[in-house]
Amino acid sequence: MTTAPTHHATVIRAALLMLASTLFFGLMAITIRYASKTLPTFEIAFWRNTFGLMALMPLLLRSGASMRTKQLPKYLLRSAIGIGSMLCSFWAIGHLPLSQAISLSYSTPLFVTIAAVIWLGETVRRRRWTAVVLGFIGVLVIVRPGTAGFTHASLVALAAAVLSAVVAVQIKQLSRIDAADTIVFYTYVFWVPLSFVPALFVWVWPAPMDWVWLVLTGLFGTGGQLLWTRALRLGDVSALTPISFMQLPVVTVAAYFLFDEKIDRYTIAGALIIFAANAYIAHREAQLARRAATTAPIEAARPAE
Repeated sequence: MTTAPTHHATVIRAALLMLASTLFFGLMAITIRYASKTLPTFEIAFWRNTFGLMALMPLLLRSGASMRTKQLPKYLLRSAIGIGSMLCSFWAIGHLPLSQAISLSYSTPLFVTIAAVIWLGETVRRRRWTAVVLGFIGVLVIVRPGTAGFTHASLVALAAAVLSAVVAVQIKQLSRIDAADTIVFYTYVFWVPLSFVPALFVWVWPAPMDWVWLVLTGLFGTGGQLLWTRALRLGDVSALTPISFMQLPVVTVAAYFLFDEKIDRYTIAGALIIFAANAYIAHREAQLARRAATTAPIEAARPAE
């Protein structure tokens, strides 16, 4: 008698967590843009990781999760690639219109599909390949290569998406042995020194207001990641993916009022195409996971990337 209401409450909670995660990531993009006015990208990344680790440690200690691992070299590689993705993403947010930078970041699932085939040997059939091709058409609509609207800065945003896709596949591999909290812990432990070294070469001591943006960047980034993880534990990725796209209108409206930016029709059209492609890919992955659950329930329980 209580199963349906309980399931309904769980679905609502997952949706609210994903919405909160989306808002946190949108707010992080805004604080990064403010910090980018006076601070170099390398330094913003370092402080984002430092304040993020400081916010994360009490939660990890309270969870009591084991931090033992036999995969330290893999964590170092994963963190190095992750830093590259972060730097490209932060630079794009600071130098591109926010709506364009965020729209291109949504191409990550397209690259994840390709990376999963190459590194994990996953089987992707015709319908999902069609969705991937459709998604890349959306990317071309936004970037517009060969036209007056093309900027090389958009390639940096795409590089961030490619590197983020590689990281997603690495996390999938690491999660076969280590718990989620262990992965998060070692990621941040490596991220802080890896981002500190390049920051030293361009160091600018932050002004009082800069500290506000840096602290908020770390808190919003870590908070968004934690909320996102918890949302995926409770709900299907196919149902939650559309909610994550709420970040685009939030950031677009904020950019209009805060930075006097206007969104062009090509970005809107391209973002809608990418959204449709990602929604279908997420739907198909959820279907395959449910089918696999009949023979491999433990394997299917892992969150989809």
